[in-house]
Amino acid sequence: MEDVIDFHGAKVALFVDDQLLVYRRDNKPDIPFPDMWDLPGGGRENEESGAACVARETHEEFGISIDAAALEFVQHYENWRGANSRRALFFIGQLSQEQVAAIVFGEEGQHWRMMAVSEFLASEQAVPHLQERLRDYLDQPA
Repeated sequence: MEDVIDFHGAKVALFVDDQLLVYRRDNKPDIPFPDMWDLPGGGRENEESGAACVARETHEEFGISIDAAALEFVQHYENWRGANSRRALFFIGQLSQEQVAAIVFGEEGQHWRMMAVSEFLASEQAVPHLQERLRDYLDQPA
């Protein structure tokens, strides 16, 4: 399904138990959501699939490899830039403790951490549309 959607970018919520991998965006006034907590992911390159996009971005941002085939496609959303923009995709994945221990933070952002899901959802410093997407996922029946 997700491969047939024309999309701009993709994000992924990567879990270890009840914790999420997050990073603090750079504090630059010329970027969207400066100094806020964000999830891995970013813009699509060439014709890559959404899962390949978040796998590549996670490697670039955190230096770890995730299996694109193991990611769960959750939903496509209107891009936060507005209805005239291409869609954005949202995925869910799991990380191992070994992957977390192997993180080598890249050049984008200030720092990373594992954050409790409840803290991310309650934070006024988290990217709001990503909080909404994560809530949508968590509110789905099991």
